[in-house]
Amino acid sequence: MTREEDIKKAIETMRKGGVILYPTDTVWGIGCDATNAEAVAKVYKIKQRDDSKALICLVDSDARMQRYIRNVPDVAWQLIDSLTGGQEPCETVASHGSCPPVRPTTIILDGAINLAPNLIAEDGSIGIRITNEPFSKELCYRFQKAIVSTSANISGEPAAQNYCDIDQRILDAVDYVCWSRRQEHKPHTPSSIIRLKENGEVEIIRK
Repeated sequence: MTREEDIKKAIETMRKGGVILYPTDTVWGIGCDATNAEAVAKVYKIKQRDDSKALICLVDSDARMQRYIRNVPDVAWQLIDSLTGGQEPCETVASHGSCPPVRPTTIILDGAINLAPNLIAEDGSIGIRITNEPFSKELCYRFQKAIVSTSANISGEPAAQNYCDIDQRILDAVDYVCWSRRQEHKPHTPSSIIRLKENGEVEIIRK
């Protein structure tokens, strides 16, 4: 299957409310349309995860992130720039094959909007990350929406670093498994997580 076919199939699945398994800028992830509550509920069920534990989502750019946060504090942009070097929509990923390297860091921000209610934490916050990994970045860009991204494992079990590590129960439960990077065998770890409140206070959740 070509990369183009892979991305089209993943997008088609999410538009129908389905759940995909896809490579991200960290570990393999379970994903869906972040604005579709029924799809988000499926992700919780597949992971056997308590729905009181919030999930995170991926976007492809600063502009996309602003669609889902009521007011992004200035300090958030400073953090993003320092951690990733600042990002623009990766329109040329397909032609160039890659984007600048980044340190994957999820930022939890208050004031989540335009997302599935069951994706947003009780306090109104959401964990969001601008991905710079070629496949997931192009997928987000082409889908034109935020995509849920939670590690491809049953809740409480180790995250799958590579495709070969994914539990068969996960593989059987999702609607589409992306072909990209299935043969890869490299060490990967979940992202760092930083909580940033509207008053500018920063808390490190996971290094």
